[in-house]
Amino acid sequence: MKIFNRLLILAVVLFQTTTVFAADAPKPVLNPGDTAWMLTSTALVLLMTIPGLALFYGGLVGKKNLVSTLSQSFMITAVVTITWYVCGYSLAFMDGAKGGFIGSTSRVLLKGIGIGDLNTTIPETVFFCYQLTFAIITVALICGSIVERISFKALFFFITIWSIVVYAPVAHMVWGNGYLNTLGVLDYAGGTVVHINSGIAALVLCLVLGKRKAKVKPHNVGYTMIGASLLWVGWFGFNAGSAVAANGNAGMAMLVTQLATAVAAATWMIIEWLTGENKPSLVGMCSGAVAGLVAITPASGFVGPSGAFFIGLAAGIVCYLTSAKLKNAIGYDDALDVFGVHCCGGILGAILTGVFAVKAIGGTAGALEGNVAQIKLQLIGVVLTLVYSGVMTYVVIKVVGLFTSIRATDAEEREGLDLAHHGETIA
Repeated sequence: MKIFNRLLILAVVLFQTTTVFAADAPKPVLNPGDTAWMLTSTALVLLMTIPGLALFYGGLVGKKNLVSTLSQSFMITAVVTITWYVCGYSLAFMDGAKGGFIGSTSRVLLKGIGIGDLNTTIPETVFFCYQLTFAIITVALICGSIVERISFKALFFFITIWSIVVYAPVAHMVWGNGYLNTLGVLDYAGGTVVHINSGIAALVLCLVLGKRKAKVKPHNVGYTMIGASLLWVGWFGFNAGSAVAANGNAGMAMLVTQLATAVAAATWMIIEWLTGENKPSLVGMCSGAVAGLVAITPASGFVGPSGAFFIGLAAGIVCYLTSAKLKNAIGYDDALDVFGVHCCGGILGAILTGVFAVKAIGGTAGALEGNVAQIKLQLIGVVLTLVYSGVMTYVVIKVVGLFTSIRATDAEEREGLDLAHHGETIA
């Protein structure tokens, strides 16, 4: 009997000890190295929009719309920062119903956030700023399809609403505890959240606005090359930064990003060399590089160098065809090929992530390792994003059109939006 009692007491003690250890799970600890890398990554991604995307787009438009195009990126950077602070961050990243479509309001106006709050091993303030730069560039990308004809006032109202009702829910579904995340859809750095989301919105807007009165050639390909170069450099913050740590995952993401981008740029160049006037263009090489950056984005934390090579090769071919051939065949006026490069490149990258994902790298196997079902999951993510973003973009621009004109007047387009909307021009 004494032995039984002693065993009972021992069991109770072990149970209580186990309970205490379970309750006292290790708290996140600040890592200075991770924090330094994420501060750097945040600056790199912000560099992608201003001045990177601004110059890339600015060089591709006519000279009389340069100030207008630059102003769009700059205005978006300011406005989306405010909407992200007010509610965007909370709706995107605070826990809502598991498997749902929107987060909670617990961080509205950054309520309760302090210098000691952590997200994994970095300050939450840094995580907030890092994710803010993704929200900014997603909205800014849309503008490439509607330059030289969009009303600046309408754009202001559109991006204010869109960043909340479209971007935040899609980000939550993929990167929060939302539906696509719990389903197992892979999107390391924004192929779905950023590129498909912005690309389909760009197509909807250019169809709603209609074609430009006159199409002009790029007025300064030097600006475009500088902008593309800043995008290429900044993209390391985009992809390698999405590891949210200074570790081997970040290193692999950097490697595959560089490789896929180089392959896509060279592929686009070779296609131009072998077709048309036998003259590879600087704009074409820049477009190819961006296509590679887009396509590798969802895969960058899941694939190795071999997968990156084939993703870059596919991106160079597919995005050239969608930009140079499909657009002309169908006849929509996507001025700077946002749909052809970002949406189509994002779709390609999302699907190929399901093919080339390596379990030893990102924890999930792709079709080449026997997990063919991952392709189906990737397609679900693609279709849901296309439908939600496409429909909601149409609704938002139609709502904006109820209280302000969404398109510049014929006279303003002839004069150029620089003078008509901003009273400034670059000599």
